Amino acid sequence: MSTICTSSPRGCSMSDRFWLFSLLLVSCACPLQAADDHHHPFDRSQKLGTVSFTISCAIAVQQPFERGVALMHSFWYDEAGRQFKALENQDPGCAMTYWGEAMSLLRQLVSRPEEADLQRGLELVRKAQAMGAKTPRERDYVDALALFYRDYDKVDYEKRIEAYSQAMEKVYQRYPKDQQAAVFFALSLLTWSVDQDPLANPKKAIAILNHVFSENPNDPGAAHYLIHASDAPQLAQLGLPAARRYAQIAPAAPHALHMPSHIFARLGLWQEDIQSNLASLASALQPSAMHIGAENQIHSMEFLEYAYLQTGEDGKAEAMIADFMSIPRVDVTENLRSSYFDSRIAYFPAMYALEMHRWKDAVALQPPAEVEPYNQAITYWARAVAAGHLRDVAVAQDAVDQYDAMVEATKKGKYAFRAKYMSTEQDEAHAWLAFAEGKNDDAIILLHGVADKQDVEGKGEVALPAREMLADMLLEIGRPEHALVEYEKSMRVDPNRFNGLYGAAHAAELSSQREKAAAYFAQLLANCVGGAHSHRPEIAHATARLAGD
Repeated sequence: MSTICTSSPRGCSMSDRFWLFSLLLVSCACPLQAADDHHHPFDRSQKLGTVSFTISCAIAVQQPFERGVALMHSFWYDEAGRQFKALENQDPGCAMTYWGEAMSLLRQLVSRPEEADLQRGLELVRKAQAMGAKTPRERDYVDALALFYRDYDKVDYEKRIEAYSQAMEKVYQRYPKDQQAAVFFALSLLTWSVDQDPLANPKKAIAILNHVFSENPNDPGAAHYLIHASDAPQLAQLGLPAARRYAQIAPAAPHALHMPSHIFARLGLWQEDIQSNLASLASALQPSAMHIGAENQIHSMEFLEYAYLQTGEDGKAEAMIADFMSIPRVDVTENLRSSYFDSRIAYFPAMYALEMHRWKDAVALQPPAEVEPYNQAITYWARAVAAGHLRDVAVAQDAVDQYDAMVEATKKGKYAFRAKYMSTEQDEAHAWLAFAEGKNDDAIILLHGVADKQDVEGKGEVALPAREMLADMLLEIGRPEHALVEYEKSMRVDPNRFNGLYGAAHAAELSSQREKAAAYFAQLLANCVGGAHSHRPEIAHATARLAGD
């Protein structure tokens, strides 16, 4: 699944929202717009969706508490934490407000908590347990979360997050009418994976969330996490209804405006993708009393660069790189700087050069010196791919050696867990080295393995498909019929990509399949209506062929 890209340099995927009404509606699900709170004022006009989460605390805390939950459901974790902290002062005996602040530090699907967050989270759940929640249901929520924070310095993150998820499953089963128990359990399923079937947990989450979504189509958590659960090529179609709904539920949240584009990108719906991210970017740039980290701008820019490249709007894609480079690192939420921002320093120019087939530009890329090895590796991966296309063995060998060194350095560093997410790019880099060396069979076997793995596990939304790379290789060595098969397989899970459509059209053309070539050329040009000023030779070639030249 994808988050704000905290694990793999190529995708990953993730952020936020609000409310209030009258005390007569406290027992109902209330549209989250605003509550009077002297400790934490906020804009009544902001909409975050509808959350029903009854707690046994002071009546004045109920709706602000639900606001905090809604904020978490749209990944506005910092703001949610401030909301719960204000409520701790307002009703010091309310254990659930401490649970809420501790939950906001967990940041599921966005990033792993840093040491300070883990210490604070443990302190909060201990305090909630010591004061005693007033109902068994509330105690169950607190005790489940305590499993994540307890022994954080002794037990691996993966084991603790799975233990929390298993405890939330019991809460969900114990209180079947509690929609938020269902939502939080479903979210927890997306934070760990079943080794034998990586899509097992997402499918389970989809079933749970669809039930909540049908009961409350304004629940921001149900809509948001449905998109995340479906954020794999094999499942993307299942997330389309939620994708087209979420931005309407929580339009105040930049992340809610962006998140639908995960599904639009998966399905090759480029104009919807572009409009979604333009709206999110505009929202993230608005002055606000609410803290909105610059990562919300960057995530939209990243998706816009990719979508513009698929539609031939090369100048706009290049502008996204320039806009990104102008963002100060300090504007990004602190715990997302090394895990997300630093990776994009390398990835923005690498993606542009590779998608544009500017191989010489790609091999000239320099890794950012100030970032962690797992982020520097992105540049070496791009160099290896480009050097393979150029059949430059020396450059490819150096790139592979450097990539391998970055893997080893990562294993020995602070973020050792990230090394396991580097295997895809590592295998691709080695495949292109083999290709440069003329070891075509070895290269094809390596890429086939990566492509088959992606068919099972999925890939990042803005990542280059390994199967499309495989097709490129086959086309370059004069096997267009085989290349066409792989392009078409790739497009079944990554539809409407510029290179996939052109590659398939050209392979069909070389295989004397004129009708199929014409259909793919036509689709490419239909996608590139906004790219009329593109100088890409592929567009010129497609135009000429359809004109009968």
